[in-house]
Amino acid sequence: MTPPHVAVVLGGGGAKAAAHLGVARALRRAGVVPVHWIGTSMGAVMAAALATGEDPDAILSRVTRLGRSDVLRNDWPQIGRGIWGRAIFKSTPLRRTIESVVTARDFGELAKPLTVTAADVATGAEVAFGAGGESAPLIDVLMAACALPPYFRPVRLNGRTFYDGGLRSPVPIHLAAGIECNFIIAVHTAPGFDETGPPLEVPPPLLAATDTAIGWLMAGTVDLQRQSWDLTPGRPPLVWLRPVSDRAATFAATHTAAYADAGYRAMTQVLEEMQ
Repeated sequence: MTPPHVAVVLGGGGAKAAAHLGVARALRRAGVVPVHWIGTSMGAVMAAALATGEDPDAILSRVTRLGRSDVLRNDWPQIGRGIWGRAIFKSTPLRRTIESVVTARDFGELAKPLTVTAADVATGAEVAFGAGGESAPLIDVLMAACALPPYFRPVRLNGRTFYDGGLRSPVPIHLAAGIECNFIIAVHTAPGFDETGPPLEVPPPLLAATDTAIGWLMAGTVDLQRQSWDLTPGRPPLVWLRPVSDRAATFAATHTAAYADAGYRAMTQVLEEMQ
């Protein structure tokens, strides 16, 4: 039997995006090789790493070695400026982390097409980079895709400034609509109204309020985009996965292995049901 052609859309979610590696592991073991990767926020980083063709377990081994301090370093001069500060964390550690996870440095080095999204700060428009989008250096694009305020500074690309693409579209399934494939797999690890249990991390009150508000807006956007997909005729079948729904887990680095396992179980179950 010829393996199906699938496009994979990977959403944001910080540490929860490790679930994408578990999904990729299940696909590889089933002999399913995606024809196109699409990602935003930390899902863009995972998509870029997977688009190289590298074994998902090798990528996961690097991800699970990362600790909170590898990614998050307080930018004290900016914090000292209070509400006038540009960001809470330094950008350099995030960039080094992305470079440690993704072995490629250019879209042209990837084995499969990759599309990454970021949000234009001036207009709020979603902008695609890579396959079907604008050209820019891969690591710079991934930095823009992960520039979540107020934690990280926006990133300048092609004469514009960008924030995290998940602010505009946490699971950018619409970008897969024109891809020739048997079905599309969308992995939702971004905030949702289904999040349960106590928060894994409790930031200071002002940050907690910001995170909650942004999370609600993201959750509403995801619901609307999913409804729009279902109501639009002629689109490929959509396989929707929601492997993890922990609350306040964006920086829960100690849970990455568990999130990868959750992604593997969710994808494996779907593949078994499809047989």
